[in-house]
Amino acid sequence: MDRQITARVRQREKLLKTVSELPWIGPDRANVYAERSGDLPVARGTGLRRPELLAPAGDRTCLIAAVENGADAVYFGLSRHNARMRAQNFDGAELPEIMALLHRRGVRGYVTLNTLAFTSELEGIEAVVREIASSGVDAVIVQDLGLTRLIRAVAPELEIHASTQMSVTSRAGVELARELGCSRVILARELSLSEIGRIRRETALPVEVFVHGALCVAYSGQCLTSEALGGRSANRGECAQACRMPYQIVCDGRPVDLDDVQYLLSPQDLAAYDLVPRLIELGVASLKIEGRLKSPEYVANITRHYRAAIDAVMADRPVEFTPRDVREMQLSFSRGFSHGFLDGNNHKVLVRGDYAKKRGIELGVVESVTRTGIRIRSSAPVKPGDGLVLDGDEAAGRDEQGGRVYEAVPLERERGEQPAAAAQPEGGISGLVELRFGRGAINLAAVVPGQRVWKTDDPELTRRLRRTFEGPPNRKVDLEVRIEASAGEPLRIQARTSTGLTAAVESDEPLAPADSRPADETLFRAQIGRLGGTIYQLGRLEAAIEGRPMVPMSLLNHLRRELVARLDEAAASPRPRPRPVAEGPVLPSLLATIHDERDRERAATHPNATSIVELTALCRRTEQIEVAVAAGIRTIYADYQDIKEYPQAVAAAHRGGAEIFLATPRIEKPGESNVFKHLAGRGADGLLVRNAGGMLHCAEHRVPFVADFSINPANPLSVELLRSRGALRVTASYDLNVEQLLDLLDATPSSWLEVVIHQRIPMFHMEHCVFCAFLSPGTNATNCGRPCDRHEVKLRDRVGAEHPLTADVGCRNTLFNAVPQTAAQFLPRLLKRGAPRLRVEFLDEGPPAVQNILSLYQDALAGRRDARQLWRELKASNQYGVTKGALAVL
Repeated sequence: MDRQITARVRQREKLLKTVSELPWIGPDRANVYAERSGDLPVARGTGLRRPELLAPAGDRTCLIAAVENGADAVYFGLSRHNARMRAQNFDGAELPEIMALLHRRGVRGYVTLNTLAFTSELEGIEAVVREIASSGVDAVIVQDLGLTRLIRAVAPELEIHASTQMSVTSRAGVELARELGCSRVILARELSLSEIGRIRRETALPVEVFVHGALCVAYSGQCLTSEALGGRSANRGECAQACRMPYQIVCDGRPVDLDDVQYLLSPQDLAAYDLVPRLIELGVASLKIEGRLKSPEYVANITRHYRAAIDAVMADRPVEFTPRDVREMQLSFSRGFSHGFLDGNNHKVLVRGDYAKKRGIELGVVESVTRTGIRIRSSAPVKPGDGLVLDGDEAAGRDEQGGRVYEAVPLERERGEQPAAAAQPEGGISGLVELRFGRGAINLAAVVPGQRVWKTDDPELTRRLRRTFEGPPNRKVDLEVRIEASAGEPLRIQARTSTGLTAAVESDEPLAPADSRPADETLFRAQIGRLGGTIYQLGRLEAAIEGRPMVPMSLLNHLRRELVARLDEAAASPRPRPRPVAEGPVLPSLLATIHDERDRERAATHPNATSIVELTALCRRTEQIEVAVAAGIRTIYADYQDIKEYPQAVAAAHRGGAEIFLATPRIEKPGESNVFKHLAGRGADGLLVRNAGGMLHCAEHRVPFVADFSINPANPLSVELLRSRGALRVTASYDLNVEQLLDLLDATPSSWLEVVIHQRIPMFHMEHCVFCAFLSPGTNATNCGRPCDRHEVKLRDRVGAEHPLTADVGCRNTLFNAVPQTAAQFLPRLLKRGAPRLRVEFLDEGPPAVQNILSLYQDALAGRRDARQLWRELKASNQYGVTKGALAVL
């Protein structure tokens, strides 16, 4: 225990040192900040810090469901600038009322501003931040790096939590978030328990970890699929869930028969309920439930189970989940439960592949079909009213069917035998049963033995969950009361809630002496404790009684009601903040230095001078580099699957007189930072950096670097931030359409930017390895045999397009769009706005294709081809044509 105390003291000292160095905190307020942000309450007798339980709220009903079922905090979005635009969300005008509701119950409220911010939106976002800060919101969850600067300037005391959309996977990512003013980091869902533990040991900021809900197959903040295929960006809250669609593997030109496995990119849901003790031991500050698009019943169900798990750990009791508990969670929403990546990578477990929809509980398979129903050996209770689904079979032309159970008959009982079907505590029967349905609900003629049967809904459970948030308050706030009752003096009552609110009331008249039955503590406890219908419950009561006063019960009842009203009034007032929100707009001052540099750059350019535009190329094979430098390209980026081949890439570029930058991986996990040292030592002219770890390495070792698209620079503030960290130039975010790209060029010195004008959009970037999951007997990189090195693999989608799949040095997969995206039709506008560097990216093109594409763009830049001609010739040169993709304005 002494060692535990010493470790906690050292951790606190580390936290205090960290926060005191932040310019917006300073040493004077470090203790206060540490108490609020990192020093979690210790459960007596366990030595463990109590984590926050953070629940989702897509609407007001979900918010109440979270509160009533034990959430310590809720997160929710406004009607704009949040990553779940399909949720009902909240209006800014509601914020004061919503925060008062939460604070009355001792619950914190976090607003999600977790999307990329475009140049034209910054002014409006500043107004939103002011609204948030003045409403008493406890924190904002933010993705955009530049937006953190705006928030810090507008509201210095408003806490910022780094969103999982920031793709924080290492110490470097946490350090960057700290320097940006974040008080908490929401770690990427792809981290294992051991990796989370290492980050906790190496950093001081509190971390938040997802413990339950849907898993994206791609790293959050790194998915461009919806943008590439439909113009709906996941980085803007408009994910189209392309990962839940069917795909077929095409290996070396031949389709791979995987039987009924076709949902290759649809992970099972995360369910870490049994890992709560371990996460608490690791010192995770907040356990987060996903689900702002889910129902209030889901929120109530999942919140209450994780509340019970946390409370058990804090009370030093074992965490026990019965089969019934797990079934109930599955019924609220489940595509199958797994630990996700928390156990480490097991690519055979993460994705089942045979379905992608909500399924609930698998009851069993159809054993036979009767005239009146189906017979199954049910593994879980089933009863009349339950909703069931029978799997379909697309290959056999059999549709999925569903309906409600009308009757559940235990079969052995009909035969006069002891029933194998057994009644269950939650109602219903399991075992060998015949399930009968309402007339016309199920086409029994289309049902065949072997079909899987799922229980997808339990009306009784739904009713029970609704009662937790639709009736009187279920969750109470403890009330400490002190009463002063003296004959000849007014009756005085003071109260303090466990949430820190205080109120006091007193009688208008002095108390008279009692003739027979003077007031005592029993009377006070009985009358003050009558708090039914309120959110309060009486805890400790202290009574100071002098002179045998008489206290009428009617007076006590009146003062109790007045006391409750005053407490409610106090809760409705926004929490005061130590520093006021900045007066007057702050955005102009933040942009001033950027605009000054832009204006100086433009002034130095002669009005009649012909702008010089450099065409650069990203290559993934040495033969592509050789063609590019022969075509006159003087800046090469190399992005190889096998980094051992980089010396050849560097040699090929330098032979042709070109500079070359080597691309880092998009993700860096704990223990992987040596890759930056390796790349920097290959003799290249610099690195093309794609994550915080690469930036940190380049800054510490003075390595020249270009910041790439994956850091998501979408506005002048984020571009300037990357420049301030040493970037020679910044690749504009792929989330920008042409109008947004032109806005960025207008607002930023053009020399700071590079624009990609031709590429296969990297749609999914995944920890999940499709090669290992479906083309190898192994489970992860240690035993897969690396089929990625031997086979060319594509994923064929529903319309027949074949999207190339690659693996990087960390065995992370990227699925590229089959159709190249081009800015051909927008080139004249880009050139007019002064774009100085335009990049063409190659994937698997051979030398003739590389030469042809470069030649077409070079001719267009030289005025030898117009935009329409360029578009037609590019379209004709590719099997699938080309697309405007994300650049199109919808």
